[in-house]
Amino acid sequence: MSSEPQPHSDLESRLPAKPEANLITSGAAQRRSFVNRFLTYRLLFTLTLVIFVLDQLTKLWIVERLPFGTYGEAAGAIPIIEGFFYLVHVGNTGAAWSMLSGQSMLLAVIAAGTLAAIFFWRHTLGLRDRLAQLCFGLLCGGILGNLVDRVRHGHVIDFIDLHFGSYVYPTFNVADSGICVGVVIYLWQSMRTAKAELKSPAR
Repeated sequence: MSSEPQPHSDLESRLPAKPEANLITSGAAQRRSFVNRFLTYRLLFTLTLVIFVLDQLTKLWIVERLPFGTYGEAAGAIPIIEGFFYLVHVGNTGAAWSMLSGQSMLLAVIAAGTLAAIFFWRHTLGLRDRLAQLCFGLLCGGILGNLVDRVRHGHVIDFIDLHFGSYVYPTFNVADSGICVGVVIYLWQSMRTAKAELKSPAR
């Protein structure tokens, strides 16, 4: 009497999964993790990209339109609002208000370290919050824009020249504006949170 072959479903279910299947599952999980991470921080990434692209495009326009060292109408600066707002083309090897002048590469290293620190401490900084993403998106976009300048040119390209009567504000760019606005909003939010905590009754 011949015996029919037994089904192998029970045996196959007990066998370990094939390595190829594990790799496919792992790859799909990593893609889902990346997408979820991007969606969580999408405002941060979007603002960083917008500020960076806008900064680099405006600097490219200035480089193509004005020779380096253009400052003052006699040298060819472009007046937007006579006596108040001019477009120039100068370089800054330091930080704001020319602090640490001549230390462009050191400042580039500090900028790269700051971006890395923001990434690694994103949970501590509370970057899942949309207002925090707004602040750090502006900040990161500005830092990245000036960092690229320091690496490519050895200095930051500044082109916005504002005059307030006899006082001339230090020239700046879109990246500087993003950094300043981001820091101001972050400090305002921090002070508002601190006041709210002081006013809340102790438990």
